[in-house]
Amino acid sequence: MGNHHYLTLFDKSNFILLQTIGQKLRELRQKENLLLRQVAAGLEMDTALLSKMERDERKPSKEQVLAFAKYYQVSLDDLLVVWLSDKLASEVKDEHVGLKAMQMAEEKVKLHKRKKK
Repeated sequence: MGNHHYLTLFDKSNFILLQTIGQKLRELRQKENLLLRQVAAGLEMDTALLSKMERDERKPSKEQVLAFAKYYQVSLDDLLVVWLSDKLASEVKDEHVGLKAMQMAEEKVKLHKRKKK
């Protein structure tokens, strides 16, 4: 698996790879055979900053995620899911009740969506 640090979950006989936003951004760039400096120039961003994002040393902002989706012409929703999941996991990963809190948050989001309808 090289330098990738994927988490693998088993879900009803399907393996799902969970990537960090940095891993996903690197994958998208490499898929297009682009150099860091090419993508950085296209996004008017510092090459070192992009490199840090791909190594998960710096997290992109939501606006930057929007720019990446547009630049790579990929689903914004897919990138946002990866980005948001990183944010959520980072917030609760060291809490012994983190998973329970995530489950409660899921129910709160569902309730909020029902109220909006």
